[in-house]
Amino acid sequence: MPPRDFFARTAPDVAPELLGCLLTAHSDAGPVTLRITEVEAYAGARDPASHAYRGRTARNAVMFGPPGHAYVYFIYGMHYAVNAVCMPEGTGEGVLIRAGEVVDGLPLARARRVASRVDADLARGPGRLATALGLTRELDGADLCAPRGPLTLEFGKPLDGALIRSGPRVGVSRAADVPWRFHVHGDPTVSPYRRAKPAKDGL
Repeated sequence: MPPRDFFARTAPDVAPELLGCLLTAHSDAGPVTLRITEVEAYAGARDPASHAYRGRTARNAVMFGPPGHAYVYFIYGMHYAVNAVCMPEGTGEGVLIRAGEVVDGLPLARARRVASRVDADLARGPGRLATALGLTRELDGADLCAPRGPLTLEFGKPLDGALIRSGPRVGVSRAADVPWRFHVHGDPTVSPYRRAKPAKDGL
């Protein structure tokens, strides 16, 4: 498991280092593990696209807690999304985990994502990812650094730095051109880039 200090840095610093890491959701139905292939950084009070930009609320309170925890929220009235909290307590930065390759628990992920025709689509995009992992708001605040927690993160095989690309974030209307989306170049599980329509914000 990454040490707590791994997350106690700015979200743009943490984000590219999450690529290739393994995120596992444990449930009564069994575990599902994915290799992270796409993320986005959101920098709290200095980032108008962040959920934490206007300060702490009941919804985003986990973002202002200790680093290394999961911020899980319901978005657009449709699906959940999961984020890794960064920076020391009280700051409110985080990394949205946008996409990944399911590497363990494929039958369970397929059962949860029956609309996916190919495995590359199982966790391509934050909503699909959360569905494949079986995430709900109950996991808001889960400790990603706890070895026996319901949602855990582990370092994976190191990536060739040449494979890591950055660019504008998907679906944000404010600070839309900030290049804080990081992904594994050429990976089929990475979601397509779409510029936002007005008033759709990210983390």
